[in-house]
Order: sequence, then structure tokens, then C-alpha cells
Amino acid sequence: MAEFPIDLSKFQPLPLDPRAGSLTPEQESVLAANVALCREAIVFFTALGGVRGYGGHTGGPFDTVPEVLIADGFMRFGAENSDAPQVVPIFFDEAGHRVATQYLISVLRGDMPAERLLHYREFGEHLPGHPERDFTPGVQFSSGRLGHMWPMVNGVAMAHPGSSVICLGSDGSQQEGNDAEAARLAVAQGLNVKLLIDDNDVTIAGHPSDYLTGFDVSKTLAGHGLAVDVGDGEDLGDLFARMAKAITTPGPIAVVNKRKMAVGIEGLEGSIHGHDVISGKLAIPYLRSKGQESAAAMLESTDKADSRPVYAGSTVKSDKNRSLFGKVMVEILEGMSPEQRLSTVKVFDCDLEGSTGLAAIRKAFPEVFVLGGIMERGNFSAAAGFGFDPGKQGVFSTFSAFLEMVVSEVTMARLNFCNVLCHFSHAGVDDMADNTCHFGVNNLFADGGIPGIPEEGGDTTRVYFPGDPLQFAKCVKRVFGDPGLRFVFSNRSSTPVLSSLGGGEVFGDGYTFEPGKDDLIAEGSAGYVVSFGSTLHRAWGGVHALRDAGRDVGLVCKSTLNVMDEAMMSRLAASPAVLVAEEFNAKTGLGSRFGSELLKRGFAGKYDHLGVTKEGMGGLWRQMDHQGLNPEGIASGFKKLIG
Repeated sequence: MAEFPIDLSKFQPLPLDPRAGSLTPEQESVLAANVALCREAIVFFTALGGVRGYGGHTGGPFDTVPEVLIADGFMRFGAENSDAPQVVPIFFDEAGHRVATQYLISVLRGDMPAERLLHYREFGEHLPGHPERDFTPGVQFSSGRLGHMWPMVNGVAMAHPGSSVICLGSDGSQQEGNDAEAARLAVAQGLNVKLLIDDNDVTIAGHPSDYLTGFDVSKTLAGHGLAVDVGDGEDLGDLFARMAKAITTPGPIAVVNKRKMAVGIEGLEGSIHGHDVISGKLAIPYLRSKGQESAAAMLESTDKADSRPVYAGSTVKSDKNRSLFGKVMVEILEGMSPEQRLSTVKVFDCDLEGSTGLAAIRKAFPEVFVLGGIMERGNFSAAAGFGFDPGKQGVFSTFSAFLEMVVSEVTMARLNFCNVLCHFSHAGVDDMADNTCHFGVNNLFADGGIPGIPEEGGDTTRVYFPGDPLQFAKCVKRVFGDPGLRFVFSNRSSTPVLSSLGGGEVFGDGYTFEPGKDDLIAEGSAGYVVSFGSTLHRAWGGVHALRDAGRDVGLVCKSTLNVMDEAMMSRLAASPAVLVAEEFNAKTGLGSRFGSELLKRGFAGKYDHLGVTKEGMGGLWRQMDHQGLNPEGIASGFKKLIG
């Protein structure tokens, strides 16, 4: 293993007594040196992850180093002095993407060697893109969905009434409604929760001061009854004094730290691009300016990690369906008059426009676009409200993992017969370096409506997960104008265009997407694999392998997940074996219900389903291999099924 090129042995552990009220000149000098060293390390190993193709959020952990190290000083002093104010020695963080902080602290505390950081976000290295408790040495909590940590920290504070509990927050996480509830409880119960909020006026989609005019972190928290102390996060002396006062004062207190994101990094300071991973182009000169030549040289000599394979049945053509959603929507909107667009369509973003494709819509038609901030529940309901009247369409988009946050709102929208076209990207596990907390595997929670009587229309909710870019585009165009709730899922990964056994494109010219209709990609006398989404091209690869081995196995693409195609079900019910392969939770996905549907139609063959059954292991496309959802795993699953 290569050596970590930044000498972290230069870090000087610095116990700090919060009762002192101020830093001595010597303490401030040591603290400043530690801050510089840690920031250089964070820039290096996050940039290394980026250069290798894994990504890895730099700005947040870089920003918060000063308050983290001061809090670390309080924890160290309390551990050595029982009469001093005690702080629970865990850096609870609402922003899971700031995981680089947790990994660096684990190294500084001796829980793992610095060399482990060279494998940041790599598959199988237990350093995923969000912290997971006991998965990584030294990591003591799991986080990653904004707004979920402070409410939990309230309970931790109740369990440790004699200590303060630190919760690292941000102006982004404070937009979530969960934090408003947490604030009210913390104040009502007088909990010793100390919020350290990085208020840098940057989220993924822009500057909150621009798109949420009227929102102010400090005023909001003060309105809930918290004591709020605002200051410059880069003034170490003042920051220490404010944090020391918070620790020595009973009750919930918010220490709000103003600074520019990625402060001091030329080309990145104050930019929204600082939220994500710093590029090698910017990291290399930054590190050289700090005298970290070896680190800069390692970045220069590092190549991208191994690329994903191309499987049988897949062409070299591919696209990211999550981006394609925005492009297709632009085509649809271009076909409307300006008056029709403005009166009938409203698009709601949840600070993820660049990741879910909505950026293309904002660029082309800003008049129908709403920068909604990090408020999934409220934005979904607003989209539903816009689609309350017939002929109007609310459009809503976020990550699939966050569908679990809006299930109640979905029910109310359904009961009000609202029209909402939902695009949930990052479905499944493919390419998910952020790991388990961001897996979009419980997507069929969207299908929670009461079925109703089919002859009378029944529940009109529809759940779609197209199999390749050509089918995805045709799906979005076809279902845009439909009434009711429509959920269209896409993967984070780029998805290949599928080729038929005859050599053409499966969903190319001549193919028409029909809601509720399953697509027969290949007939099979030995049985069928049923699949969709990014699992489909892997299943197709597995079917190719089975057919090459003399087993006449067929493949069905089931892109409408919650409607049974009776013609296809009759075909499957008459077959000797059916295997569902999907990247949804094996407990809640299509496979958990599909066997029952087959039995209702007289199926007497063998049935099984493959889905997500394991916690994540980081990395990108190898997440699917880890779940046994590669062609080899699917082919093996079918062989095991038929014996």
C-alpha cells in the first residue's frame, strides 16, 4: 500500500478547556496549524477519489474543520478531567456528504491508518460516501439524509443528561422540516444539544439567499426559542469563545458560523461547485501552494479506476436516463404555447436539478421552474396542489431514497386526485458510492393506494422503471399528459441501449411504449427472467449466457411495475420457471409480490426472485455485483431455480 503523502503525524492533539473562555496565543497557533493540515488532507483524499472516478464532496468537510477541531479539543479535555464540562465524543453530522470529516477524525484518533484514506469511496474498502455506524473503523453513527440527525441527537441528549451533544448542521439541512420539529422539542425539554451550523449560503442548486428569500437560519432558530450565536467561522479566537460559551451554558444553543464555501481555494471559494468534489485541476495547485508536493504529484499520476463492463445484449450506446428526463421534458414543453406552459405546468426541484435532469428545464423555461430548496415533503405537496385541477400537471423530482420521506404526502395527493409526474432518480443501487442510506430500493412504497374496483377505474397510480434510454424517453413522452400520480424511476448510472437477438435496437424505431404492457425481448421454452431498469441489461447478459449454454431462456421487460399485463401473465403462468431480477429491496420490490400474482393465474412452475439483500459496499457499478445482480449472478440464480 502506498504511503499517505501528507504527514498527519504533525497533527498536535490539543485538549481545550471550555471554561477558559479564550485561547492562549500558543493554543491558537497550534489550532491554526492543525486546521491547515486537516484541510490539506481533506482536499487531497477527496480529490483523489474524484480523479479515480468515485466522486467525494470536498467543500463541506473542508469548511467545518475549525469547529470540528475545537469540539475535539473539548472532548479530549473532558476525557482527561472528570470535573470539566463533558461532551459526548461523537461528531454527529446532519450532512452525510461531509463524511471526509469522520474518516479524518478516525485516523487522527488512531482507529485506522492514514493509508486507508487513499481508498476513499472505493468498492469493498468500507469508506463509503456517507458515514455508516461500525462499518468504517471509528465511525460511530450513520447519516446521509438531511434533516434526520438532529431529531435523533435530541434523544441522545436525553440519554446523556450530564453531557453536551454536538450536532454539526448546515444551512441546507436546516431547510428540512424535521429540524423545525427537533428545534421545538429541544427547547421544550431544555436539551443540551449544541448545533454547529456551517452557514455558507451554498447548496447544490444555488444560493439559499437567492432562491429562498426570507429564509434565515439564525432568525428561524431564534423563532423556535434557541439561543443563537452568530460569527465568523474563520476567526479561530472568536469561534472558540462562542463554542466555549455554548458548552458551558445549559440548554440548546446554535453556534452559526458564517463563511464562504471552500474558503481560500482559488477557483472554488464561494462557488456552488464546492459542494461536490474538488477537481484535480484545482486541488493540485492548492496543495503545491501549501508545500504538499508529494500529494500534488500523486494526484497528477493517478488514473481513473476501472470502467464498467459491456455485457452481451448491450450496445456501446448509452445515456443517463436521469439527465434524459429533463431533455425530454424540454421537448414536451417546446410543443406548447407560452401561455399553455405557464398555465398548465409547474416543475418543482429539491436542490438536485443537476442530478435529476431538471437543470435543462430551468435553462429552457425558467418561468415554469421552482427552485424549491431541500424540502421534499412541502415541494411534493405543492406540485400536487398545482395539479389539483384537471388539465394541470405538477412535476416533481428528487432522489429515489427520499421517496420514503413523502409517502404520507403521496397518499393525500392520491385522495385529492392530483396530477403529479414524479421523476425519482438514483433508483436501485447501481453507481451508488454514497451507499446504503442513498439506496433507492423501497420505491414501490409509492404504490400504496387502495386498489379499488378495476371495472370502475381503480387506483390510477402508475409506477414506471424503463429499461434503457430509448424506452425511457418514449415512456416520459407517453405518460406526461396522463391524469393522477405517475412515478418514473431512473438510475444514477449510465444505461446502455439494448440490442435484440436480431441485431436491432429493442426499443428503437417501431417501438411504442404502452403503459401497463410488458415487453417480450426473447421467448424461452425453459422459462423467463423478468426484469427492468438497470438490472435489465444485466439480465439480458445472463440470458445470453444461459442460451449460449443450451438453455432456451426468455426475457421480459416489465417497465410498468404495479399493473399486471394479463397477456404476458398468461404466457408466464404457462412457463416452467420464472425468475424476477431487480435492484429493489427483496422484501418490498416487485419480486415479493409477483409470485402471488402468478399463482392467481394458475402458475404451477418454479419461482424465485433476486433483489437487494445486503448493505452496500461503496464503489460504483460493483454494487450490483455485490448483490448478485450481474449477468453471472442472474444466470446462476436461474440455474439454481430449475435445478
